Amino acid sequence: MLEVLGLDARTELVYRLVLEEPELRLDEIVARLGRSEDDVRRALDQLAELCLLDDDPHGTEQGQPVFRALDPAASLPFLLSRREAELARQQRGLEVARDAMSVLTTDRGRRAGGGFDVVKRLEGLDAVRERLTELAELARAECLSLLPGGAQSPDTLEASWPLDRRALERGVRLRSIYQDSFRNDPPTLRYVNRLGSLGAESRTLPTLPLVMVVVDGEVALVPLDPDDGRAGALELRSKGAVAVARMLFEQLWVNATPLCSAPARDGNGLTPQEDELLSLLAKGHTDATAARRLGVSLRTVRRMNAELTARMQVRSRFQAGAEAARRGWV
Repeated sequence: MLEVLGLDARTELVYRLVLEEPELRLDEIVARLGRSEDDVRRALDQLAELCLLDDDPHGTEQGQPVFRALDPAASLPFLLSRREAELARQQRGLEVARDAMSVLTTDRGRRAGGGFDVVKRLEGLDAVRERLTELAELARAECLSLLPGGAQSPDTLEASWPLDRRALERGVRLRSIYQDSFRNDPPTLRYVNRLGSLGAESRTLPTLPLVMVVVDGEVALVPLDPDDGRAGALELRSKGAVAVARMLFEQLWVNATPLCSAPARDGNGLTPQEDELLSLLAKGHTDATAARRLGVSLRTVRRMNAELTARMQVRSRFQAGAEAARRGWV
């Protein structure tokens, strides 16, 4: 019944039991439902993540934590409105995808004067790296890059240095957007500063939608699967598709923070990373998924959560969400 709000059937049973019989102990819930303690604990954790259960157990009785459901009149409408907003975003995404598919379908089969396909599939990470090397050598005017994921590996930095240096010596304008989290990785920071001394430009944002490279406004590389960089990439040469990729980069560039500046706090005293974390949590992301989106460790996200909770002078995740909304932070 409540699966559309993010509750599976087993978790909903736990929720209904705690709702109907407040102040149940953990062992009582296990006995009533005839399920394992680990299974019940997972359900309780999910209910706390969804702000349906106080994630700070309401005292103890006979050495067992006691749980209580939060007022469904407040929590369930919040989940419903969040789900509606998510569906609206998905619908907008489908419309964008439909337009992009139309462009690709129309252009598919055409040949641009040089005799290449407007869409080329690159299978696997090795094929992508090889093609990026070729494009770096062929670049004439500019190379735009979105580089999510925080720190870059030493192998990647070592392989990129001669290519980037030669491109800059040819007069190619290099502009890259990294995630804010990379500022905490000394090797990557040294590399980017070294490129900056040769004329490269770099900025940062809390999160980036995907890895992407656009060369000379003529070709764009985007991942086959944004969640798996090793799967491969699509090389796009359709004028429409490349123009959209370039527009995305320019929009992000305007809002990004130059590397020479520390990310500024907004009028609420929040850094861009803190603001993005609150936004992710308000959309229902767990600490783990928020950490992946921000390119930081789970421990870092939990530390940021603790600092924000202390700043708002609240105790639970539910209270933090309500207080952040009251203050206009989300």
